[in-house]
Amino acid sequence: MAEDANSVATTRRDVGIWGAALLALNGMIGAAIFGLPGKLDAAVGSFAPWLLLLAGIGIMPVVLCYADLASRFDASGGPQLYAGKAFGKFVGFEAGWMLYTARAASLAANSHVLAAYAGALWPPLDSPWTIIVTVSAITLVNVVGIRRAVDTMGGMTMLKLAPLILIGALGLLLAPIPTPRLPEFSAVEGVALAALYAFVGFEAATIPAGETQNPQRNIPRALLMTVSAVTLLYVVVQLAYSASGIGESDAPLAELASQSLGPVGVGILGVTAIVSVLANQLSAVTSISRITSSFADQRLLPRWFGEISPRFATPVNSILTVGGIGLGLALSGTFMTLAVISTVARLFAYLACIAAVPKLDALEGKLRPVRGILLPLAAAALVLWAASHSNVAEWRAFIAFLGAGAMLYLITGWSRKA
Repeated sequence: MAEDANSVATTRRDVGIWGAALLALNGMIGAAIFGLPGKLDAAVGSFAPWLLLLAGIGIMPVVLCYADLASRFDASGGPQLYAGKAFGKFVGFEAGWMLYTARAASLAANSHVLAAYAGALWPPLDSPWTIIVTVSAITLVNVVGIRRAVDTMGGMTMLKLAPLILIGALGLLLAPIPTPRLPEFSAVEGVALAALYAFVGFEAATIPAGETQNPQRNIPRALLMTVSAVTLLYVVVQLAYSASGIGESDAPLAELASQSLGPVGVGILGVTAIVSVLANQLSAVTSISRITSSFADQRLLPRWFGEISPRFATPVNSILTVGGIGLGLALSGTFMTLAVISTVARLFAYLACIAAVPKLDALEGKLRPVRGILLPLAAAALVLWAASHSNVAEWRAFIAFLGAGAMLYLITGWSRKA
């Protein structure tokens, strides 16, 4: 968050390039990777690893657009800030609002996933108390400082990546890499979106730019480095799974771990899944809480959301709000209503940011045929293709929440003038 001369306290730039990379990585890697290999292998067989490679390459134009935008700003906000500067405060507000609601729903949904994974290890843990404790702990870690949140995330990341790398490496050692066979196009199209969506969430690194050291240099580097590394990890894990010959499975990595390490591997994988979801939740609270504080800086929400803790130098009210909303949705079950908009909402934010690149170039009097025109066109084509596969229920929910965001924007505007 940008410093304000009238504030009694300001945020600190405690996040370095590795912290930004951790936010991006944990925004991408959550629970999906633990089920995706089986789905892809069943659909396209030995071509699955190469489909993930193509998906990683395919998402790169979108990542490069975000990296370009991140190099222009040093304040928090991410997508809503980029879209707002390019197209006005209303569009920026809508982009931030849709991303906020989608990630809050995801936080709630992942709380249930976490409880289910924990319950598989010890049944009493599959309860509302597990949800309450984990969401509260994640919120508290964020309140006491973004550096502590990032440090915690770093430890969790090591705990979740090490087993995935180990299982992938052992899988490749124990079985030959299968020769890829090109599947029918209809089979690829059926799972291409699932492969592509394994890479979304990288934008988490762009949102707390105001608390990042040299964000205009570090965030673009972190984005490119992280998406490339995650692509490599996905390909290695999928190669190992395809080589295993397990085939279709509801718990593919657990079976792969069992094949490589026996019963101990299954236990390790269960703990890894829990840690992975926890780190994803921590990344979500760290990033989306900065959306509302950025709104407050721009006077798009009451100043209360932007108040900084003098002791911890964090936007404490925004963090507590995110934790409270996530916990409330998780316990009420209403997150399912929000969850249907998560895909389209994220694509809306992506498209707004992609369009912001040539718009900001025009406002600055720049002409960049490749980075300012061709790259955004390629990124927009990918996003529009993905959006075209959304169903009617998702579009209806998206329009409804877009309208709700417009009403909130108007109400906030009226309250400022009163």
